[in-house]
Amino acid sequence: MKMRPGEQTGFLLCGKEWADGEAFEVRSPWDQGLVGRVTVATRADARTAVNHASASLRRTRAKPRWKRREILENVAAALIEQKDRFVQLIVAEAGKPVRMARIEVDRAVLTFKTAAEESVRLGGESIPLDLSEGNEGRWGLVQRFGVGPILAITPFNFPLNLVAHKVAPAIAAGCPVILKPAPQTPFTALALGEVILKAGWPEEALAVLTLSDADTAWLAEKEDRIKLVSFTGSAKVGWELKAHSGRKRVLLELGGNAAMLVHSDWKDLDDAASRTAHAAFGFAGQSCISLQRVFVERPIYQTFLWKVVDFAEKLVIGDPSNEATEVGPMIRQSEAERVESWVKEAIASGAKHVTGGERKGSMITPAILTGTKTGMKVRDEEIFGPVLLIEPYDDFEEALAQVNHSKYGLQAGILTRDSDRIFTAYRELEVGALVVGDTPNWRLDPMPYGGVKDSGLGREGIRWAIEEMTEPRMLVMASPG
Repeated sequence: MKMRPGEQTGFLLCGKEWADGEAFEVRSPWDQGLVGRVTVATRADARTAVNHASASLRRTRAKPRWKRREILENVAAALIEQKDRFVQLIVAEAGKPVRMARIEVDRAVLTFKTAAEESVRLGGESIPLDLSEGNEGRWGLVQRFGVGPILAITPFNFPLNLVAHKVAPAIAAGCPVILKPAPQTPFTALALGEVILKAGWPEEALAVLTLSDADTAWLAEKEDRIKLVSFTGSAKVGWELKAHSGRKRVLLELGGNAAMLVHSDWKDLDDAASRTAHAAFGFAGQSCISLQRVFVERPIYQTFLWKVVDFAEKLVIGDPSNEATEVGPMIRQSEAERVESWVKEAIASGAKHVTGGERKGSMITPAILTGTKTGMKVRDEEIFGPVLLIEPYDDFEEALAQVNHSKYGLQAGILTRDSDRIFTAYRELEVGALVVGDTPNWRLDPMPYGGVKDSGLGREGIRWAIEEMTEPRMLVMASPG
């Protein structure tokens, strides 16, 4: 499959490329240059993909664990070998700074390697059943089996690794996959699909379909042969999918407005401020665990605030292909305009503008606000852009309440050396994970990942995703008379 910018390609179905029919253009978020044209998959194509996925289930379930491991290891090796290709695709499509794109490829390698290890750990247990009179000689065996065809819907911001987080555990579980990538970043997903098939996964058990939103919703809601829908994206779309998905299992990894507490016993404020700036503004804040709200104990508030401002104003902004760039463009100019309007709205409502927030095309300079209040979009909603709120607190319990005063609950961070505060925060904060000693945008791919409230349902992270994609099945054995 050729992925040269400007060259037309199709979607991937049963190992073949389709190049006929209506196509859409993919353009660079940085300079609007043509990345390529992609054929739109139709509802008929989706039906065909489901037909093949359903028919391939016996084959994928029966594939021995060593073979699943081998396929996943082959994918990881191919990603290492083709790292430059994938880095270029991510930079071109997503506008991700090149150094961050390299990190994403490395993370995807770890994701596939971890899935390879977990594929051979997918065991079961023996259960004694001779527990009452008349059941002598009976025993049971429980093993986990793949649930069936999976519909994976992925976003633009991690076009390789978030695809890997759905496809790799599905392969480990023995489940066929129909992948619908974000329309802004289809080429990375198509290239990964090619790699997976070359690694030995059956052609019928993987489709990469550039479907419309309406046809994706139809596939999730109406096609009963799809047994699990795994969605990463906005809370609004995710909960709508769940509401209409009937008896299907649904995994949702949705948004957040991640918060961090900085207590006055934390000594290295320079390091904390540097980490804060990078966690808030890296990749223009386009991550569901991008740091959005920071609550700082008042004795160190002013010192910490201006240290973060200093680091933020020194970040290199611009062309994502430049090695020095730390903050690239937002995915669309319309998204940059939205962020700009939210910042202006907050300032008009009484927030204090400290620095940044200027827009030029799809670029937004890193913005820091203080004096924000509940009711402001920048405080209540997921900004998904390079905007950071820094507010003081006097009472630790009050600060915990401020973190919890959100409809989201994905991850939070805390900087303190006090173990009582750490465990109080761990007990009280309504989040999927609490990161101690670092910002909430830290994540290691094998760990369980997901949130509460509007941040989602279920957990990703390879072992946990495999459990979600499998179901236990009981075998009862009775000794012959």
